[in-house]
This record gives sequence, C-alpha cells and structure tokens, in this order.
Amino acid sequence: MTETDLLTSPLHSRHTALSAKMADFGGWLMPIEYPGGGVLKEHEAVRERVGIFDVSHLGKAVVRGPGAADFCNSCFTNDLRKVSPPKAQYTMCCDKETGGVVDDLIQYYKSEDEVFLIPNAANTTEVVRRMREELPEGLELLNQHKEYAVIAVQGPRSDEVLQALGLPTGHEYMSFDSTEWNGKPLTVCRTGYTGEKGYELVPRWEDAEALWDALVEAMKPYDGMPCGLGARDTLRTEMGYALHGHELSMDITPNMARAGWAVGWNKDDFWGKDVLAAQRAEKSCPLSWGLLVEGRGIPRAECVVKDSEGKEIGVVTSGTMSPTLRKGIALALLDRGVKEGDSVTIDVRGREVAATVTKPPFVEAGVHD
Repeated sequence: MTETDLLTSPLHSRHTALSAKMADFGGWLMPIEYPGGGVLKEHEAVRERVGIFDVSHLGKAVVRGPGAADFCNSCFTNDLRKVSPPKAQYTMCCDKETGGVVDDLIQYYKSEDEVFLIPNAANTTEVVRRMREELPEGLELLNQHKEYAVIAVQGPRSDEVLQALGLPTGHEYMSFDSTEWNGKPLTVCRTGYTGEKGYELVPRWEDAEALWDALVEAMKPYDGMPCGLGARDTLRTEMGYALHGHELSMDITPNMARAGWAVGWNKDDFWGKDVLAAQRAEKSCPLSWGLLVEGRGIPRAECVVKDSEGKEIGVVTSGTMSPTLRKGIALALLDRGVKEGDSVTIDVRGREVAATVTKPPFVEAGVHD
C-alpha cells in the first residue's frame, strides 16, 4: 500500500507542518515521531510532564435504540452492568467459535439506549460487520470512523493543560464528561494508553484542528510535546498493556493474554463464552509474561524464547528498549509452568540475550494519581 492509498486524520496538515515522520498504522498515515524530540524525549515528556497524541485513526461507532446497552453486553466480554453511565469500559470482541480476539475496544456507556464504541483502526469494519449480523430490530448501528477525532492528553500535568482550555478535569478514572469547547460538542474521558494520568478528547472531525492548536499552546508552559505513535508504543509496553495483533489476536485469547479481568464470567452470554470458560477451567494454555533483559539487547516481536536448558518455551509478542529503565523489555507468550523470576534467553537476530521473567508493569504506573 502506497502513502496515497492510506487514510489521513483531520490533523494531517498539523503533522506535516511539524515535519513528523509518518508511517502506515492500521491503514492510516500517522505520525511516528516529531523532529526535535523523537521517541525518547516524547516518552520522557509524558512520564514527567505532558504530551499530546493524535489517535484519530482509532475507530468510532455507535449503537442507538431501546436495549442498546443490553445488546453490547451480549456481544462483548466485559460486563457493562458493573458500571453505570457516564462510564467507559475496556472490553473485547471475541470469535464465537474459537474465543480468539477480533478486537479490543473501549465502550462509552452513555445511557441504556446509546453506547459509543472506540475499536482499533484496522478492525472497526469487522467489529461493526459482526455486530450488524446480530443486530436486533429497532437498534441502529453506525460506523462513524471519520466523523470524530481522538486526541490523547497524557502526563502528570494533563489537568493543567485541560483547565487552561476550561475543560473538566479530576473526574474518576474511566468516567467521561459530555461538554462543549468554544460552543462545539466534546467528550472528555479519563482514559489513556500510557500508564500516566490523562484524558482522551473526542471532538467532531471538523473541530479537531482548532482543539489541537489550543492544546499545543496550553502545554507550552509545562514543556509539553506533540508525541507520535512510537512513544505511545514504548509507554504502553512499559505498562504491559496489550496491543491487538501482538498480545491479543484471533490466535491469542483473553485467557492467554491475562485479560480475564475484562471478562464478565457471570454474564448469561457473550461471544465465545463457552470456549473461553472451558479453556479457563483447563488451565493449560500459554500465558503472557514480561521479560526484563539483563545486559544489552533489544527483543522484538517473533523472537524465540528458550528456558535455561535451551528448550523453546514461547515467543516475544512485543519488544522495545525501555526509555525509563534504559533496558530491553518484552512481552511474551510463554508455556504454562513458567514462573516469575525464571531465567530465560531470547534469540535476538541469532544472539542469545539473557532475560528474567517478570510481571508487568516494568515501571510504576501513575494513571490513578
């Protein structure tokens, strides 16, 4: 796929004006890093101060009508009845037959009759397709991928940045406000993908540029930075957060990814419940772990992991150099029986790199500060 075939966000002109390094991300041409910062400095800005991300490539869809919340609850893994409006909830869309993860997403529980969904960019069409096949009469399901933008404001100074724009702050984690900015509708949700305190703002597509410009100005007193998806990846990997296509996939179930906390096991039904419950009871599937590299070496996805006797025990699903620790870290799918503290080796381009099995996060989270 060439750059001309890729979709672009409503903030594309802002990224090109800043000479951002752009790349294909889920079929969208998105900023990976900006000059003058780069991944390391952008990562540091979020951990220590504040950064803003354009994540408008993420999907958007809405289910409306009587029983919209019940319908979503019958499709996705998590139990929407554990929360009440206006709350957002992490959940997964699983395959009915295999329990594999079609996508992980955030559902914004607006009311019994309206749920707003934010799936991953590349999977939005498939999630909507599967829902439409089951959609009860009287419900409306709309793919709104290019009707809304998403801007993430992340870091310890995120409150001050939003307050400078007169936006609501300080609400409970995973709750959201439906508000206005400059007379335009805006959703402000206390969510993020970095492990730091932060918010995700959902403006209309046509309002995104003005909001981005205002945020850039508001974060200058705090030495904030525009951040690309490269820093977003290092930040989420330090937290051990799953990325679809890596830690979650059609071949990696919620059980394998240790995402059972996002499964409503006591619900009457959801897609894939029977097969997932059977797998959970069997306790034989491989599990996701963290790997902390000892010495030099940066693991990458697909690197083979071996135990102390040289036996293959799994594969790296995500790997990077941790800007905070200055060490290589990885998430890996490892055989059942592996324990925290075990010594392993990772085959990095033919070189054996020593690592220790650990439970993420690799650094202390600040998301609830």
